[in-house]
Amino acid sequence: MTPRMNIFQTAAEGAQAMLAVETSIEKSGLEHGLLELVRLRVSQMNGCAFCIHMHARDAVKHGESEMRIHLLDGWRHSPAFTDRERAALNWAETLTNVAETQAPDADYEMLQAAFDETEIAYLTLLIGAINLWSRVQIGLRAVHPAEESKAAAA
Repeated sequence: MTPRMNIFQTAAEGAQAMLAVETSIEKSGLEHGLLELVRLRVSQMNGCAFCIHMHARDAVKHGESEMRIHLLDGWRHSPAFTDRERAALNWAETLTNVAETQAPDADYEMLQAAFDETEIAYLTLLIGAINLWSRVQIGLRAVHPAEESKAAAA
């Protein structure tokens, strides 16, 4: 796959603004592990290999178990995730599929049981941001580093 362009070179100011949103989310007080699980799940749903690669590596780097990463696609059927993580992952799926779900009250109420208003606001920004990143990276054919892929192919 050949990249179409590098968004950081072609639209540097816009890309930097997106990174500023990411920085504010990181400073929000939400647990880094939770942020990475949400980023990774949305990336899986969108099929963004670049984002999946990045967020799986970041999650492991920050202490996430490989087994929970493998189970993430089946989080609804696994006891490996906390109620707080389940609420965040449910909201991530709801908003990623918002054209179909319309963000129902029951999903928001599940979120309110696990997060305060400020956390919900930042979680919602996070989900919007990772959906945007996925669309940018898929649309521009961003390619993740291939060191593992080359080793596996050998």
